[in-house]
Amino acid sequence: MTHATLAPPTTTPATGLSDRSRRAATRRAALHWIAVHALGIAAALFFVLPFVFVFLTAVMSDNQALTRDLWPRTWEWGNFGTVWDTPGFLTWWRNTLLYAGLGTVLTVVSSTPVAYALAKFRFRGRNLSMMLVISTMMLPPQVVIVPMYLFWAKQLHLSGTLWPLIIPMAFGDAFTIFLLRQFLLTIPKEYTDAARVDGCGELRTMLRVVLPMAKPAIAAVALFQFFYCWNDYFGPQIYASENPAAWTLSYGLESFKGAHHTNWNLTMAATVLVMAPVIVVFFFAQKAFIEGVTLTGVKG
Repeated sequence: MTHATLAPPTTTPATGLSDRSRRAATRRAALHWIAVHALGIAAALFFVLPFVFVFLTAVMSDNQALTRDLWPRTWEWGNFGTVWDTPGFLTWWRNTLLYAGLGTVLTVVSSTPVAYALAKFRFRGRNLSMMLVISTMMLPPQVVIVPMYLFWAKQLHLSGTLWPLIIPMAFGDAFTIFLLRQFLLTIPKEYTDAARVDGCGELRTMLRVVLPMAKPAIAAVALFQFFYCWNDYFGPQIYASENPAAWTLSYGLESFKGAHHTNWNLTMAATVLVMAPVIVVFFFAQKAFIEGVTLTGVKG
């Protein structure tokens, strides 16, 4: 009896299998790259397109700004000059720079020693003090605005000025203290101990050793405070609304919008001039800002 010869089973070469695996991995990597970058581009457009729309409208003519056109027929750069020459606009700029600049300096200078004490000193009630600082962040300013206004306006007669907003910043800010304290906790104790061994007092240790290492966190809280003061509308509305000479850009822009409610190009041009300093400051300081926010941990 003749036995049939069985053929050996067909096998796929290892090289062919590995080639298919590599091609599949390459396709997956390419699809992942496309998906991630598509989402990034979509998110970027979501945030950038409103600014582009505001800018393009700002350089349109009066008639075109009221149409559906999205691209200027003629570039009316003179709209920015018209806004800048508006009576009071330069005064709003000076007031905003005073409020944001002085408020930022006072906040950082007054909050840093408090944050340093809460981070590096060991004393009874330290945790309770930190809880009290954090609790003030949970209190909306609208809750205490009536007694505060009566104090500044009736007792100190400072209504119609920005001083009721600037002076309190010389006594610290809870959010700034919290962020600085969290960062200072990450600085090893050995640095401060070594400074004390060398004969440095607490003030000199803070100024010469701790603060140079805390520059990213200080830059971050300074930018936070500057942006807050620059965009603040509620405070100037309460304390400075009765005196146009004390208006800031955020409050003056509302008045400008009311006076030019049919001139959308001028309103958008004024908006660009208000936003431009904040955008420029963040553009040049974004590295320190992001580094400070990233390094400000939750140790404690």
